[in-house]
Amino acid sequence: MSEQYPLLILVDGSSYLYRAYYALPPLTTPAGEPTGAVYGVVSMLRKLLAEYDTAYFGVVFDAKGKTFRDELFEAYKANRAPMPDELRVQLEPLKRIVCALGLSRIEIEGVEADDVIGTLAVRASVAGLRTIIATGDKDMAQIVNDNVVLLNTMSGTWLDAAAVQDKFGVPPERMVDYLALVGDAVDNIPGVPRVGPKTAAKWLGQYGSLDALLECVDEIKGKVGESLREHLEQLALSRELATIRCDLDLDLDPKAMRPRAPDVDALARLYRQHAFSSWLTQLGDEHPGAGDPEQAAVHYETVLEEAGLQQWLQRLAGAEVFAFDLETTSLNYMDAEIVGLSFAVEPARAAYVPVAHIGQGVSPQLERGHVLEQLRPLLEDPRRAKLGQNLKYDMSVLAHYDIALRGVRFDTMLESYILDSTATRHDMDSLALKYLGHRTIKFEDVAGKGAKQLTFDQVAIERATEYAAEDADIALRLHRVLYPKLRQLPGPERVFHAIEMPLLPVLSRMERTGVLVSRELLAAQSAELAQRLAEIEASVYRAAGCEFNLGSPKQIQAVLYDRQGLPVLAKTPKGAPSTAESVLQELAATYPLPRMILEHRALAKLKSTYTDKLPLLIHPRTGRVHTSYRQAVAATGRLSSSDPNLQNIPVRSPEGRRIRRGFIARQGYRLLAVDYSQVELRIMAHFSGDERLHRAFAAGEDIHRATAAEVFATALEQVTAEQRRAAKAINFGLIYGMSAYGLARQLGIERDAAQHYVERYFERYPGVKAFMERIRREARERQYVETVFGRRLYLPEINASNAQRRQAAERTAINAPMQGSAADIIKRAMVRVDQWLQSEREDVFMVLQVHDELVFEVPTPDVQAVAERIRAFMVGAAELSVPLTVEAGWGDNWEEAH
Repeated sequence: MSEQYPLLILVDGSSYLYRAYYALPPLTTPAGEPTGAVYGVVSMLRKLLAEYDTAYFGVVFDAKGKTFRDELFEAYKANRAPMPDELRVQLEPLKRIVCALGLSRIEIEGVEADDVIGTLAVRASVAGLRTIIATGDKDMAQIVNDNVVLLNTMSGTWLDAAAVQDKFGVPPERMVDYLALVGDAVDNIPGVPRVGPKTAAKWLGQYGSLDALLECVDEIKGKVGESLREHLEQLALSRELATIRCDLDLDLDPKAMRPRAPDVDALARLYRQHAFSSWLTQLGDEHPGAGDPEQAAVHYETVLEEAGLQQWLQRLAGAEVFAFDLETTSLNYMDAEIVGLSFAVEPARAAYVPVAHIGQGVSPQLERGHVLEQLRPLLEDPRRAKLGQNLKYDMSVLAHYDIALRGVRFDTMLESYILDSTATRHDMDSLALKYLGHRTIKFEDVAGKGAKQLTFDQVAIERATEYAAEDADIALRLHRVLYPKLRQLPGPERVFHAIEMPLLPVLSRMERTGVLVSRELLAAQSAELAQRLAEIEASVYRAAGCEFNLGSPKQIQAVLYDRQGLPVLAKTPKGAPSTAESVLQELAATYPLPRMILEHRALAKLKSTYTDKLPLLIHPRTGRVHTSYRQAVAATGRLSSSDPNLQNIPVRSPEGRRIRRGFIARQGYRLLAVDYSQVELRIMAHFSGDERLHRAFAAGEDIHRATAAEVFATALEQVTAEQRRAAKAINFGLIYGMSAYGLARQLGIERDAAQHYVERYFERYPGVKAFMERIRREARERQYVETVFGRRLYLPEINASNAQRRQAAERTAINAPMQGSAADIIKRAMVRVDQWLQSEREDVFMVLQVHDELVFEVPTPDVQAVAERIRAFMVGAAELSVPLTVEAGWGDNWEEAH
C-alpha cells in the first residue's frame, strides 16, 4: 500500500461488537448493566485513533431488517442465533460513544455493513485514499488490493494481497470463487458439499477461476467431482451471496468522514454511566471533575461519629450479605494493627470507619476497641453473610483482637480462582480491571513509594476513605459479576462451597498456630553447610585451575566453555552458552566440574533459604515461624506457601532431609506426620480404569515394584532396586507427560531403551494409554480438564498452532486432573480433620501442609490414637475406585516423624 496518500480507516462495528462480546470478560456497571462488548470495541477505536495519523474514519454497523441477500436465499444466516439480550442492550450505547468520539457512524438499510465498507473502499481508492478495514471477517479479503488492506485488531494480523494468498491459497480476486465453493457455515452460504479449503484452492490454482473450472467440470473425478456437478445451481447462488457489493448508490463521500473533535461532555457522561472510570479520569484535563468519584456516581462516607456508626450497623444487620475489609499497618497478619474498617451493602455506596489514624490535624475518630465491640455480634454471627477479597487475612488479624470472624460466605479472590485459575492474577486490582473495566486506587497512590512510603495509619483520613471504601465497594461489585458465572458451572461451584471456602478458616488457624523451629539445630547445620561449601569451592578451583565467583553465570560460562572447552548444549536468548541448571545437569553426567558447581548451588540455596533464614523469621511474640498459605496461586489447585516457603524444602538430599530436624514439637508433644501414599498414581488408576493398576492397588502391592515386574517381564520378588527406580521414574514421568527423551535423561540410558520401556508400559497398562488419548481429545474439544470433584483447569493453548505450546498444554491436560484431584483430596481431609479438632481435640494442632502430607503437634500420650483418627479422616476424604493409603509416623522432630 502506498504510504504517500491520506488514510481512511473503516471499522466493521457489528462484527467487532459480537467478537468483543464473546472474547472479553462480561463487565458490568455497579447497577449490573452489561458493558463488556462496548468496552472492547471502544478500546479498539481508541487504539486505532492513537496509533494512526488518519485523515478519515468511519464505523459501519448493520442496519435492522432484511437485505437483498435474504430475498435471494430465504435461509441466509438462518444458522445464526438471535442476538443475546446482554449484547443487544450494548448496541445503542456503543453507537452513542462512537458519535461522542467524533467519528462517522454509518448504517444503511437493505444492505450489510460489508457492502457499505466495500463501496466506500472502492470510492476511497478512486479519491486517492489508502484504506485500512478493521475486521476479522474473511469475506472482506475479496476487496484487498494495492490500496486496501485488512487489519484484525484482536489478533494483530494484517492481510494484504500476499497475505491473502498465503492464508487462503488464492489471490484476493479469486476469494469470491473460493467462498462460493467452500461455503460459510456462519452465514449459511451452502457452498459445495465435500469441497474444503484445500480442494477449492487447488482447483482455482489449477484452472484459474471458477468459470474456467465449470467449463471443465466433467474432468473432476471421484465423489467430490460428483458433488460439484450435482450442486452447480447451488454454486451460482453461493457465489452471488458471497460477493460483496462495491457499487452501492450511497450518498456518502469518504472525504466527508474526517474525525470531529470529541464531545467531551457527552463522553464524560457516557463513561460515567458505563463505569469506564479510567477513561473518565483521562478526560480530566479537558473536562474538570471527570475523574471525581462523586461525579462518577459513587458515594463513599467517612464515619467519625457514633450516630453514623449506628446507622451503618443497622444497614449491615439488615443486609442479605455485606462486603467487609480491614485497613492495617502491615501486610503481615501476625504484626498488623487495625487502622480502619470499610463496608458496602450496595454497589457504589460504601463507608470507612477510621479508628487509629495518627498525625497532626487528624480528625477525632471513634475508639478502636469500642468500634470492634460494636461490630463483634455481626462479625461473629455465622448467620450474617459476609464477603470480601482475601478474607483469610482479615480473619487472622481480627483473631488477634479476640474476634472470630464467622459467616464468611464469599471471597472474590477464590471466586475468580475457581472460575478460571489461569485467566488472570486474582488480586483486586487485576480483577477490577478485567471484570469491571475499573482501575482501582493503588496503595502507592495514597501512601507513596519507596523509603518515604507511609503506613496506612499515617494516610490522611479523606484520602484513606477513597481507597478503603473503594475496596469494599469493588469486592461487592466483583461478587455480583463473578458468582453468577460460578453458579452456572456445577462442578466449580461445588469446589468453591465444599472445598475452598471451608478451607479458609482452617488455613487461618494453621498460620496463626505456626510451627516451632530450633535455632540451635539450624545454626549448627548452617555452620556445617558453610564448611562443606568451602570444601566444594576449593575443589572447584582446583578442577578449574583458577578462582572465580560461583554465583556468577558469566564467570561460570567462561570457565566451562572457554577455559575447559566443554560442549555447548544450549544457548541463552542472546546467543551465549547457557549455564542453566538443566544444562549443567546434562553436562554433570560426563564432567566433574559442572557436577561440583551444581552441588555448591544446591547447598548454598539450602543455607541461605532455610538454615540461615528460618531463625530470623521466628516471631518474637509466639517464638514460632508463621507461613502464609496461598489458595489462589497454583493453577491446579495445590496450596503454596510464602514468607517462608515451607513447601519446597528438598527431601532427596541428606542435607535437605536434615533441615526437617530443625522443625520440632513443643514440650510434652510429638510431631505427627500423616501423608497419602502414591495418591496421584491411585487417581490415575481411578481415571483410567486400568485393570492391572486396580489389581496391584487392591492387593496392596508396591506399585513401583509391580510396574517394574510388568515392564521388565520379571517375577515380582526378583525386581531389582535399579528396576524399581526405573519403574518409579516411568510411573511419575508419564503423569507429568514425560517423553522417552526425558526419561532417558533421567535414567541415564539410551533413548531407544527408554522408548522401549514406555511402549512396554503401555502394552501392560493399556487403560492408561487409552485415558491419555481420551483426555487429550476431550481437552481439545472442551478446552479444559476436570478433577474428580469438578475443579476445572482451562487450557487456552490446547489447539495452538505452535507445536511446543500445544504439546505443553497436552502434558498439562494429562497431569492437571491428577495433581488437582490430589489437591482437592487433601483439602477435603484438612477440613474434616479440623472440624474434629475444633469439636473434640483443641489440644491437637495442625501446623503444616506440604503437598500430600499434614503435620500435627499432638500430646505425647495420645499420639497413636490421634494418628489413627486422622488416618481415618484422610482415607475417607475421597471414594476412588482404588483404596487410598495413608501412612503416619511421629517423633520429636519432623525428620523423625518420617
